[in-house]
Amino acid sequence: MSLLVDIQRRLGGFRLNVQFETRGGVLGLLGPSGCGKSMTLKCISGVERPDRGAIILDGETLFDSDRGVNLPPQRRRIGYLFQNYALFPNMTVRQNILCGLHSERDQTKRKTELEKAVRLCHLEGLEEHRPYQLSGGQQQRAALARILVNDPRILLLDEPFSALDSHLRDKLQMELRGLLARFGRDAVMVTHSRDEAYHMCSRIAVMESGRLLTVKDTKALFADPGSAAACLLTGCKNIVPARKAGAYEAEASGWGVRFQTIQPVRDDLKAIGIRAHSFNPMIGANAFPVEYLEEMEEPFERIIVFRYQNQRSDSPPLWWRLPKEHWMEPPLTVLGVRPEDVLLLYQ
Repeated sequence: MSLLVDIQRRLGGFRLNVQFETRGGVLGLLGPSGCGKSMTLKCISGVERPDRGAIILDGETLFDSDRGVNLPPQRRRIGYLFQNYALFPNMTVRQNILCGLHSERDQTKRKTELEKAVRLCHLEGLEEHRPYQLSGGQQQRAALARILVNDPRILLLDEPFSALDSHLRDKLQMELRGLLARFGRDAVMVTHSRDEAYHMCSRIAVMESGRLLTVKDTKALFADPGSAAACLLTGCKNIVPARKAGAYEAEASGWGVRFQTIQPVRDDLKAIGIRAHSFNPMIGANAFPVEYLEEMEEPFERIIVFRYQNQRSDSPPLWWRLPKEHWMEPPLTVLGVRPEDVLLLYQ
């Protein structure tokens, strides 16, 4: 089972130009607001029509501009979960789910499919509740049940946790992961949260200004983002322009230091990134004198803001984040970074 997307769409001055293919599991579209993530889902579902390109699901062409193919949404068998779930407030859970079977006239099949969706989404005992009587997670599962009764070939999830309080998100991410595993088919999830993408997705496509920067397995993306935009979206706080200084050496002139790397440095190096957790006073590699500026305390961690001793005045300070139990009172005069933790960025 796979989805192939290669489309272009222009809206005023904005141009969407994306190409990707699913390979099982959940593919995340990660990017800032306005980069074209939701527009991509709308084109896949048939809500929006691309200007050019093709969309192929399980070998069936859903859209092809050259061949004049553009199947309507109801013929694509795609499940689309909107941000606000779009449950009908005056209907019970049962009635909402049955809305997904509006074209099915066989009452026995309607009952069978309803019961199957209720079990799959763990909604037993809630069939007669209305949306206002449900928690955020129950509303999400009810909306998914309404989609799943139609046996979709793929699920599109548009910011599925945006309507939830932050303290519920981790719990509901676990629930949704379990539900998607039981569903057993591909899904594409839009998010601007690196944590949601990391928790939910087996692969991530990073988007910026209507285009894909990269598509990688999730852990590979966080280990090697490849571009400054992808590095920033995956949570890196320390990014600086850099140039190749040797086969395994990168110079960050703004910080006034040169870093040894584990990966060979290409001639087209644009920047480097170092995650806030990567600094350590006990590491001898890439160890340089630092000057502490300020400290910020979080519930379980401390953030130390510092500058390198020879750092240019126009270069922003760096962040070092560490667990409170590992905190050592200054003066600490040198911080090191393992060569494998220097991220090489080429875009």
